[in-house]
Amino acid sequence: MTADPEPTSDAEPTADAEPGSLATFQAQRPRMFAIAYRMLGSATDAEDILQDAWLRWQALDHAQVADPTAYLARVVTNLCLNVLDSARARREVYAGPWLPEPVLTSSVIPAGNLGLGPLDQAVQRDTVSFALLTVMERLTPAERAGYVLREAFGYSHREVADLIGTTEANARQLHSRARKHLTAQPRQSVEPALWRDLVGRFLAAARNGNVAGLETLLSDGVVSRADGGGLVTAARIPVIGRARVAAYLARIVQWNADRLTAQVIEVNGEPAVVATDGERLQAIWFITVVDEQITALDMVLSPDKLAFAAQQLSRIGGPSGLSE
Repeated sequence: MTADPEPTSDAEPTADAEPGSLATFQAQRPRMFAIAYRMLGSATDAEDILQDAWLRWQALDHAQVADPTAYLARVVTNLCLNVLDSARARREVYAGPWLPEPVLTSSVIPAGNLGLGPLDQAVQRDTVSFALLTVMERLTPAERAGYVLREAFGYSHREVADLIGTTEANARQLHSRARKHLTAQPRQSVEPALWRDLVGRFLAAARNGNVAGLETLLSDGVVSRADGGGLVTAARIPVIGRARVAAYLARIVQWNADRLTAQVIEVNGEPAVVATDGERLQAIWFITVVDEQITALDMVLSPDKLAFAAQQLSRIGGPSGLSE
């Protein structure tokens, strides 16, 4: 991936910065953002982390830094650990279910200041998938760091220990505990073409108010979560069960069918339903399919949670720019 040379914030590199330090920081920016986003599940918070990292980098005597890549990875990781410690308390009083902040990863979205860029490798997609980011909320901050650094970036246990300030044995244990928590969760298992077909039938049934048809596409224990953040109308508790979810979603889709346009694009390395009102992003739906049935629907509705993806859209000319 290549860095976008245009800074996005006054708190990030400017032309007044030392040329060598600016170039070094910008070269590492995509990697730092990728670490921070996976650690926090929030693109907005990840950008704030990079601003703080830039201020620390700018204040350094760079001649004393033997390995800028390792130094900046350490700074970002530890800033994320600090944020995660306080984020847990904030999320306990969050209005309704808390879901990660989506990031568009379609091939037309470049890396750098627009996010993660295309995810070419399976491990890149797996470690940024919406379902995994959601489940990682159950990990301790240290477990999350150990997992992300090891799985997504290939750091050895010794390198992880250096980055988070612990022993190699403890880094190994953190990674092991995280894997046990995460591998116990069911993962989506469906070919993209089958996913699109199933979701297409699901949306058609919902638009037509065909609740019975919807029920045939849902698993017995299907769960629907909506993150409105208290800013838009959304269910404050998960809706569970085939009959309840079918009726609930048919009502939602019918209410919005006339004003919203839905299209399937890649978000967080997987297909998702993106709903827009003209040029404005209104919702992103992540639909999990296991054994040819829908097992979960995670709906990101909060304008705050959609702000980063909306910025991505605006930089490529709106939803029409997603044609691939």
